[in-house]
Amino acid sequence: MEFIEFPKIPRLSREVIITEKIDGANASIFIEPNGPVYDPRKVDGETLPFLVGSRTRWIYPDKDNFGFARWAYEHADELLKLGPGHHFGEWWGRKIQRGYGLVERRFSLFDVKRWTFADRPQCVDVVPTLYRGDFDSNIIQDILGELAQSGSRAAPSFMDPEGIVIWHIAARVGFKKTIKDNEKPKSQV
Repeated sequence: MEFIEFPKIPRLSREVIITEKIDGANASIFIEPNGPVYDPRKVDGETLPFLVGSRTRWIYPDKDNFGFARWAYEHADELLKLGPGHHFGEWWGRKIQRGYGLVERRFSLFDVKRWTFADRPQCVDVVPTLYRGDFDSNIIQDILGELAQSGSRAAPSFMDPEGIVIWHIAARVGFKKTIKDNEKPKSQV
């Protein structure tokens, strides 16, 4: 029988990044490192420059998720500046979940270690970073309280933000904490 090593356990009191959790639709752009993506489907007869995904599947303008695929193909030149890789984010705004009082829709990238407001492609945003430092449950509660009191950082005039995401760098895992109904599963909210 093959020996299976027990994995190392990361320490909890290490660096975390806390971002605002935006209530929208999970979305992604996959850019192949070696050129256009092979896909049997084509858009307007052309090879796809990238693949577009929801949380659970690839999507296309004719089988879309709140118009994200259509938007992505319209902004292909700008989105290709993301470079090779799988770029995850939230598609949010008008008529998606909370809506945030917006008349438009936005795509905000999750990877705040890689992207900042200054170096992102013009057509995308980056989720707001609320804290970066050692894990501290008191700081987490303070950030949630401030967000509840002051409103969304992603859409500053919106006073009903969803919550936060805590990314534990050493463990390479994220946790979410909502302002309301955090103890309930999403299916019961």
